Amino acid sequence: MAANCSINLSSVFNIPTRSYSHRLSTRHAHPVLVFSVKTEEKLPAVKSPKEKSAANGAGSQSPDFKSTPTATLPSENPINADSSAISTPSRPLPLAAVLCNAVDDLINNFIDNPLRPSVDPRIVLAGNFAPAQETAPVACPKVEGTLPACVDGIYIRNGPNPRYVPRGGHHLFDGDGMLHAVRIKDGRATFCSRFVRTHKFVQEEMAGGPVVPNVFSGFYSLGAAMARGALLTARVALGLFNPSNGAGLANTSLLYFNRKLMALGESDLPYVMKVTQAGDIDTVGRYDFDGKLFMGMTAHPKIDPETKELFAFRYGPIPPFLNYFRVSPAGEKEPDVGILSMLQPSFIHDFAISKQYAIFPDTQIVVNPMDMIVGGGSPIGCDTAKVPRLGVIQRYATDESAMKWFEVPGFNFFHSLNAWDEGDEIVLIAANSYPVEHVLERTHLVHSTVEKVRKI
Repeated sequence: MAANCSINLSSVFNIPTRSYSHRLSTRHAHPVLVFSVKTEEKLPAVKSPKEKSAANGAGSQSPDFKSTPTATLPSENPINADSSAISTPSRPLPLAAVLCNAVDDLINNFIDNPLRPSVDPRIVLAGNFAPAQETAPVACPKVEGTLPACVDGIYIRNGPNPRYVPRGGHHLFDGDGMLHAVRIKDGRATFCSRFVRTHKFVQEEMAGGPVVPNVFSGFYSLGAAMARGALLTARVALGLFNPSNGAGLANTSLLYFNRKLMALGESDLPYVMKVTQAGDIDTVGRYDFDGKLFMGMTAHPKIDPETKELFAFRYGPIPPFLNYFRVSPAGEKEPDVGILSMLQPSFIHDFAISKQYAIFPDTQIVVNPMDMIVGGGSPIGCDTAKVPRLGVIQRYATDESAMKWFEVPGFNFFHSLNAWDEGDEIVLIAANSYPVEHVLERTHLVHSTVEKVRKI
């Protein structure tokens, strides 16, 4: 039962539809994806992959998404054709992998429903949304003026960018994580872009194409979902994929904490990245906070600028559907606080922290397998009959006994801007997205307003 709460929602400003939808491109997964880290911290250097010649680089082209994807193995036509920057298997694929890829093509061509516009790669990967190739460190040409010699650092952003031409459906959120970086030193700027070499990325590279069904586009009909699940099980049984090492994309955001740069995606653990003095980027591997974190972590954790603590959460389809935790400045993770008062798995992409509280959204975007069974849609969908809520828990709570939930009709936030305490009141500033039924589909129709919510 939700507690009684008087709230004041006031629109501060409106983000134009075109501007908002553009931020969901394969190159800008979120409105704020810029990260800064000083390279003076002597991050270990790694050898750069062999650079491609200028002649070959000039001839690299992205595929034409105006034609319907065929049953050709993606390894023969990867989106990023720079094979020197991202290696592909030099040996022929095992027979088991070839057969599994052929079955995948059969599922896409004969079992799956016709592609909806929101997951049709000919639409979602066209124009400015087209995938980008890897770029080895290259000097940026000087256009005008000079850079101050005292500026020494690197700016990095993360976003989804598919490595291979999709065999079937593809949602904007489905691409592999790619970091784009500009290194500034001695008055010069160097650009570099590299994939986050997640376990999924490496396994698909060995298999010659996509292996793991994507949540947002791989389960749009019951028959296809069951077939893809059986195919993935077969790949595991044949030793072609090991799910215990994760299957996330690390394509959402970046975190610099405890002298570690991490690429984040909420469906998996963080991936530690390494930056060279020359501005190149290498993937170190998954990070589990010394074995204390498993399954995944939000891509939008919060660092208290005063205490240097990290606050985060993870959510999933198994109770408790929400787990809240914090990490000391030294990197010691505290035990999870299971939120059992959340009775249904909800799409909790972000949250907020004040000096005294953590604030969580319980939105109308839910995990609903029945929608896939009855309507042929995604298992992640919208429940318009549900009333959105905000959950408030003490920042240092060790259990959820004192947590309170407040109904906030019409307020679905997926990104928070700020939160603070004013006496006995909590003030939250967050982006409210509407119509909520188009958040995952037909995103060009979505508006977003920045709202103020005050608990009295």
